[in-house]
Order: sequence, then C-alpha cells, then structure tokens
Amino acid sequence: METAPEWIGIDVAKEQLDIATGGGGDTWSVANDEAGIQSLLDDLRSRSCGLIVLEATGGFEVPAVSALAAAGLPVVVANPRQVRNFARATGQLAKTDRLDARILALFAERIRPEVRALPDDAARLLDALLTRRRQISGMIVAERNRQGFAPAPLEKSIEKHIRWLQPELDSVDDDLSNAIQSSPVWRAKDVLYRTVPGIGPVISRTLIADLPELGRLSRREIASLVGLAPLARDSGTMKGKRMVFGGRATVRGALYMAAVVGVRHNDVVRAFYTRLRERGKPPKLALIACAHKLLTILNSMVSRTGEPWRQQHA
Repeated sequence: METAPEWIGIDVAKEQLDIATGGGGDTWSVANDEAGIQSLLDDLRSRSCGLIVLEATGGFEVPAVSALAAAGLPVVVANPRQVRNFARATGQLAKTDRLDARILALFAERIRPEVRALPDDAARLLDALLTRRRQISGMIVAERNRQGFAPAPLEKSIEKHIRWLQPELDSVDDDLSNAIQSSPVWRAKDVLYRTVPGIGPVISRTLIADLPELGRLSRREIASLVGLAPLARDSGTMKGKRMVFGGRATVRGALYMAAVVGVRHNDVVRAFYTRLRERGKPPKLALIACAHKLLTILNSMVSRTGEPWRQQHA
C-alpha cells in the first residue's frame, strides 16, 4: 500500500528553521546551520514528501534549499507575497514562525507550485553582482539628487562620496563581465541579446541572471512571468483598463528602459511606438507595449532561430 504524500512547509529565519507537515501534523524546529540542516534532511528522507515549500527570505533560505535539492527532494521557493495572500484567503491573519510553517505546508498541498531547477552557484553569484550594481548605482543617483539641494559646506562631502562610489561601480561591472565571459552559454546569450538595438550590457546581464526561462516558454507565458501581460479588470458591465503588474520587476524595468532607447535607435520599435501614439495611446502605455514587443522578439530569437537581430525578421 502506497504511503500518502506529506506536504512540508519550512519557515526560514536567520538562526532557525521551523517545519510543519500538512493537515495539522507535526511541527518542529532546527538550527539554520550545517548540523540543523543535516538533521532536517535525515528526517525528511524518512518521509514520503510530496512537496517542500519555503519562502524567499533574501538569502537565508539558500543553504537549506541547496541541501534539499541536492538530496533530490522536491523543493520550491515561493513568492512571499503570494503565500501571504493565500494565508489571508484562508482567514489566517496572525503571524508567527510556526503558523507561517503551517501555512506553507497548506500552500504546498492546495496550490502545488511547480518544481523548477534551482540556480547553481555561478547563477547565484551573477544575481548577487547585479543586485550589488543596482545598490551602488542607486546610491550614486541619490547622492547626485542631494547634491543639487545641499548647502555649500556639504557639497564637498557628497562629491567625495560619489568619487568613491564610482570606482566601486566600475569594479562590479568588471566582475560581471568576467562572470559572463567565463560561461560559454552566458557569453553566447550576451552576444545575441546585444545585437538588438536598445539592449546594452546592463540589460543583457539582467536578462541572463533574472530571466533564465527566456526562450523556453511561449510568448504569453514569458510575458506573464515578467509582468508585461495586460491583465483584465472587468466586473459585470464595468470594463476596466488593462494593466500590467506583478512579475519580475527588475526585468520589467530593464525592458522598459530598452524600449525608451529603442524608440530612438530601433526602427522596428520606433515604428510600433509611432503607430500606437497615432491611435491615441498615452506615451507610457505605448512604451510598455514596446517593452512587451521586445520581450516577444527576444523570446523568439532564443527559442526558434538563435540568430542575431535582423530587422526584417523582427
């Protein structure tokens, strides 16, 4: 007789992992260190795990997720907002570590998110470098904005900080280039993406790190994943405006900037933008549509042809 699968939820904190099984079953805790994760593996190997769900916690989940995946256990890292909305839908408003673990176990049982391949060490490093680049770039922009309103005695201090940050940004860019060049697959993708007018090194690297599914999904699926698929807001006789939201904000932002550049330097994007504006579409809506078009073209380039940008094909 087959054993019924167990649905496991794990709430991750810096020092501790709280584990719960579905259906109001067991709950227990282990330390979030090598010994604690090993004891968790020993326990879960003795169970018939249908699915194990954790939340993304900014990196604290990585050791546990890596160990579970390496052991061949079905593990999924869920979007915290999706899990919190699920908890509210069940009427669970209180929040503790053990309650969160139970909600994650229930989420695993009811929603059953798809198990996907986890990024390897090189992919995690590339993502970390891109995140660091965004942080440093954001600090430079913030300091330049302050500089315009700062009293004269503070301008020198702000300028000194900007001069210190710029070499740090250059250093991260060098590390990103080295990471891309070290992988033949990433190097080929980088060359392919950058043949598209409007896509430079930063946008190309963002696509490589944050959208590895590019070329593997249909155009509708990839647009939904990024958050560029217009979503209906209708109810009864009310017809709401179609809007885009959710998805991967870093990729969506990068493609939006590619569309802004493409309107000036990409004949296909410029012609598409012009048609939309002539039909009365607002500028921002037209740019989002151009970002969607660029994503569709890139997805087709990777999945079908593997050939560089050609205007007549686009």
